[in-house]
Amino acid sequence: MESIGFKEWSLVCDALGHGAQSVIWRKGGIAEGREVFSFRHREFFLFPTFFHEQIGKVRITARDIPAPGTTIAIRWYAKVERALRINSVAIAEALAPLHILSIEVVRERFGYKGDGLNVAFVRVFEISPVWVLQTKSDSPVAVLGLIYQFSRQ
Repeated sequence: MESIGFKEWSLVCDALGHGAQSVIWRKGGIAEGREVFSFRHREFFLFPTFFHEQIGKVRITARDIPAPGTTIAIRWYAKVERALRINSVAIAEALAPLHILSIEVVRERFGYKGDGLNVAFVRVFEISPVWVLQTKSDSPVAVLGLIYQFSRQ
């Protein structure tokens, strides 16, 4: 089995792990180039990312988000049960009970490039014991290097 790390907001990882969310939204980005994003891996570890702005982009009670430090805890493993492309913003909005993102964030992602949004319905499992990965520094470059190393193991 490959050890694939799927980068996601830490609040979303926690919501997925605790059952408050059951879908993952993806638009695509620089890595896909002209190709359309797809969920290439059907199973992966959730790799939490930290930034303070995410608290204003979710529909849950505000709480402290740990600042990036010298460790990253991998607590959850996800399996994609079904992945599909949604071409209607109304359908995306109707899926609000299945995720914690604000409706504005969903609309923003839907509107990016204006051609729909990918959604994966996932089943999430807790890892025991939790994997704690050590970073070499607090710099974003070090964290990106850790993501690369994690996905290559």
